[in-house]
Amino acid sequence: MKTYAQALDLKDDKDLIAKYENYHKNVWPETIEGLRNIGVLRMRIWRVNNRLFMLMETSDEFNIEKFQEYADQNPRANEWNELMMNFQQQIPSPTGDWWSPMSLAFDSEWFN
Repeated sequence: MKTYAQALDLKDDKDLIAKYENYHKNVWPETIEGLRNIGVLRMRIWRVNNRLFMLMETSDEFNIEKFQEYADQNPRANEWNELMMNFQQQIPSPTGDWWSPMSLAFDSEWFN
């Protein structure tokens, strides 16, 4: 299993943030199915103010660099991604990715 951590900001607008969270309480079934079909085993998103943190657990075969190719296989997933971009804004990232990849700074397992 692989684990990915990523960060992104929402536009700093209470109404938009409420809409974003409402969408995520009612995710389209095709979106969840599409994630599972490409090897995403679990995806969780946390929020503090307008900052989002996503933790994604995937199969070993999953390649995050091909995520857009995967999304292109599912038009409804692409529609979801485009809709969500209305609520989001990038944070500074050396890679220029929409969701900024995070590096692991600490793991208590390092000390076992």
